[in-house]
Amino acid sequence: MQYEAVIGLEVHVQLNTESKIFCGCSTKFGALPNSQTCPSCQGHPGILPVLNEEVLRKGILAGLALNCKVSNYSRFNRKNYFYPDLPNAYQISQYDKPICIDGFLEITTPDGPKRVRINRLHLEEDAGKLIHEPNSAVSYIDLNRAGTPLAEIVSEPDMRNGDEACDYLQNLKSIMKYIGASDVNMEEGSLRCDVNISVREKGDSKLGKRVEVKNLNSFKAVKAAVNYEFSRQKELIEDGEKDSIIQETRLWNADKNETFSMRSKESANDYRYFPDPDLPPAILSDEYIDSIRKTLPELPKEKMARFESEYGLSAYDAGVLTSVKELADYFEETVKHGAPARKASNWIQSELLAILDDPENIGSFKVTSGMLAELINLIEDGTISGKIAKTLFADMSETGKSPGDIVKEKGLVQVSDSSAIEAVINEVISANPQSVKDFKDGKEKAMGFLIGQIMKASGGKANPQIVNKLLKEKLDKL
Repeated sequence: MQYEAVIGLEVHVQLNTESKIFCGCSTKFGALPNSQTCPSCQGHPGILPVLNEEVLRKGILAGLALNCKVSNYSRFNRKNYFYPDLPNAYQISQYDKPICIDGFLEITTPDGPKRVRINRLHLEEDAGKLIHEPNSAVSYIDLNRAGTPLAEIVSEPDMRNGDEACDYLQNLKSIMKYIGASDVNMEEGSLRCDVNISVREKGDSKLGKRVEVKNLNSFKAVKAAVNYEFSRQKELIEDGEKDSIIQETRLWNADKNETFSMRSKESANDYRYFPDPDLPPAILSDEYIDSIRKTLPELPKEKMARFESEYGLSAYDAGVLTSVKELADYFEETVKHGAPARKASNWIQSELLAILDDPENIGSFKVTSGMLAELINLIEDGTISGKIAKTLFADMSETGKSPGDIVKEKGLVQVSDSSAIEAVINEVISANPQSVKDFKDGKEKAMGFLIGQIMKASGGKANPQIVNKLLKEKLDKL
């Protein structure tokens, strides 16, 4: 019997406003514990929350980028539950009247593009953070994060495997970065993902019991958790233990590569939602929403299509370059500095990405876009060979020196003087009579060997095109 996974994601995106959602405390990451708090985010009695308009604006911007409808009327509710780092014993969140609804995000599958529906995007406050002392019964509470603004993006259960879930998450991360709504740094917790997964027979429209895997903070963890849960639930069904699959919340153990039960899954009734009496609803005019729509930048899919049409790149190359905004900007700057687009694309993908671990850090990379353009143009005008350029690029990435300066320092200018190259060819031919004979006998590999010897003898400086031309002429005359 064939089974399939039914997957939906709940993604928490921390909006990168300077202050929290309902007070003026800083949201800067890494400050001393409890140094960015006030009576409001500490949950003191009698303190009234005030909605940060920038949070509202960035939430709407995110919704528009995800093809959502923006609600003219939305409101905040109190979601009641107790946890040590939730000072009020309730979270202020949107429930039945969210800010954005009915969107979608397109992913790529082996069968072509696939549209994943987005149920809603709602705004809420984050909780604080518990710090557990190793080998101790003591835990500490840091409330710096309490009140940090979150946009929770809830998809429909339209994904069927870990690859689709990861592609959805990567596309979502890219869009949030493009619009400037979040730094989406998973290591710092500004992008967190909960996976909802059930298993059913293929062709069945009925959903199985849904299990939620909480707080996954890497693409690798999302894919691994989906694969594990699919196998676990499928095995239980096949063993006749379908009833032992319960609606619950599970956590991911990265060391053991498995999930484990945390608690039974709460329903909406458990949270006793009711409208927050201290916050008025957000009533938005169409003009206000349209004014935010006009600030939407070019999004990844649009930029990818433009790179294909404007620069003549393949869909694959355009996809790689636009996957990270910083990388796309670097490419365009390189082209603006005079480098041919396809050459710039090839160098970025082959040499630059081989050195740079994270493309988002390209701003601190020592080889600027102008330097890369200069290097490519040195190859184009015949000053250096492609082989020398690769060595040069490695030097540039270590020292931060321009290619022109390194060429002068090390005397790396390509030799294009035909008489000088001819002298080297004569020496190589004299030293390798067997290879010459092999070439005359029709062995094409001998030609490559001789070229290699010529380049070696010239220290890699001989112009390859001239070497090929002169060597062929020489061998034909023999």
